[in-house]
Amino acid sequence: MKKLLLLFAFIQIVAFIGCKEQPCCQQQSIPYGNNPAAGKYYNIRGIKMYCEVYGKGDPVLLIHGNGGSMAAFSKTIPYFSKKYQVIAVDSRAHGKSTDGKDSLSFEMMADDFNVLLDSMHIKKTYVIGWSDGGINALVLAMRHPDKVIKLASTGANLWPDSTALDPALWKDMQKQYAEKKNIKLTTAKEKNDWKIFLLDYQQPNIKLGALHAINCPSLIICGDHDLIPVPHTVLIYQNIPKAYLWVVPDSGHPTLIEHADDFNKKVDDFFTDKFTAGYKADNAVFF
Repeated sequence: MKKLLLLFAFIQIVAFIGCKEQPCCQQQSIPYGNNPAAGKYYNIRGIKMYCEVYGKGDPVLLIHGNGGSMAAFSKTIPYFSKKYQVIAVDSRAHGKSTDGKDSLSFEMMADDFNVLLDSMHIKKTYVIGWSDGGINALVLAMRHPDKVIKLASTGANLWPDSTALDPALWKDMQKQYAEKKNIKLTTAKEKNDWKIFLLDYQQPNIKLGALHAINCPSLIICGDHDLIPVPHTVLIYQNIPKAYLWVVPDSGHPTLIEHADDFNKKVDDFFTDKFTAGYKADNAVFF
């Protein structure tokens, strides 16, 4: 759900290895992100957006991170599809949702999801977003508040600098930008990779006050040693009116992978109003 192209590959490897080590993944072989039986393309704002749908019930939209695809939710889909209609999507310029344009923004992506929901005749949905997907969940709730019932956002940041990202990561990103900004890109893949790198190097640019527009209950999540510093995640929590905070112990950036069982159960409890007094202190969640 970060920021450095090398890290993108690492996250995908972690997701794959982590899934293969789980009994549930060994027993099933659903190729999430490449399953024609569940997949469909939608004409969305000038691109063909790919999504897969699993299960029945209230809808929940899953939004992955930078450089990834819906396959990142291989530990999320099996749990939620038991009681929800899971809408797993490849974001613009990611996975199977190719986009030849030279610009990309979180606002553009949020508007994509809004039109996708309209195309699927879904009036409103729960949302789970990881990393850039967590940013997208926030922006979707800001720009299209009528579409979001509740959201869970893990590993999101509001701006790109060393206060919102791990300082070492930010330094590496600055180095990569300096080394590659003048290189002529020739292939479609090179251009797309650079475009999604710039997305995180230059964006988002969300002011704290803008978060006040989010009126749905929001579970704001990070790992205690996330790529997003805990104080930055706390800022997000503090500026959303109906927010809860969960700092996941012993977790890095991929909270939904490293602590899949706990993540799925807590988010489901949040969606279904099963939070008890033990879940919250001063409107914040700590475990």
